[in-house]
Amino acid sequence: MTFKKALSALLTTVALTAGSAAFADGIGASLLTQQHPFYIELADAMKAEAEAKGVPLEISIANQDLNKQLADVEDFIVKGVDVIVISPVDSQGVMAAIARAEAAGIKVITVDVPAANAKVVSHIGTDNYTGGVKAGELMAKELNGKGKVAIIDYPTVQSVVARIEGFKKALEAFPEIEVVAQQTGITRAEALAVAQNMLQANPDIAGIFGFGDDAALAAAVAVKSAGLEGQVKVIGFDGMEEARNAVDSNPVMVGVIQQFPDEMGKTAVDTAAKVIAGEEVPAEQPIVPGVYTKK
Repeated sequence: MTFKKALSALLTTVALTAGSAAFADGIGASLLTQQHPFYIELADAMKAEAEAKGVPLEISIANQDLNKQLADVEDFIVKGVDVIVISPVDSQGVMAAIARAEAAGIKVITVDVPAANAKVVSHIGTDNYTGGVKAGELMAKELNGKGKVAIIDYPTVQSVVARIEGFKKALEAFPEIEVVAQQTGITRAEALAVAQNMLQANPDIAGIFGFGDDAALAAAVAVKSAGLEGQVKVIGFDGMEEARNAVDSNPVMVGVIQQFPDEMGKTAVDTAAKVIAGEEVPAEQPIVPGVYTKK
């Protein structure tokens, strides 16, 4: 067998899995993090669906580092994957990488977090604006239509921007509810510090909306530390098991907007497989979130 034929045979038998650095075709996925249960569940669903469909898949983790993500996407381009699935660390900052992939003839699908003003073949993610509206409506209900509210934010991620916009839009129907603080707290540790600061500056806060479960769980800890369990209601967004358990057991956590990362992961791989097969796919594939309150 010639070297060329041997190499060809090797390429047909190698299937890429998460973390491998072999030859590439199929799907290259760059995910924002694996430090959050949401993304662990999303990645697991992608792996399971790729295996079920027999589609090669390589997953790289950006660890919330834009430079790492850009390097990972460049690596996928060099390897020559057919489709790149990406959950952007920074919705603006990822635009150049998506343009590079497009120039190389590689289709891009965004999952969970959309890219701002970038050409992608499809976006799969929670309808974050609607989720934000649901969070705002739940907050208004819990506060009986009046009180001061604070928001823990992550403003460089477009999906979070949509959540906050929806939350504020819902509150417009309740003129006696006032947003008195909005600060960034990306990690749980940062969110805890932010929540403590907001409660110190505004001791009469009645509600806190955390952009994600980590932010909300941190806020609940801050509320307890401040001795305000009877005053402050906290609502989160993601709906992972830890947060759902907190809603069931901690009266401060009154609800979470529940996303479905397993459905997102499966849909991302299904969509990529259709793109590889030359099929048309929807430009937007919104997944409507649910509302989880105490059982």
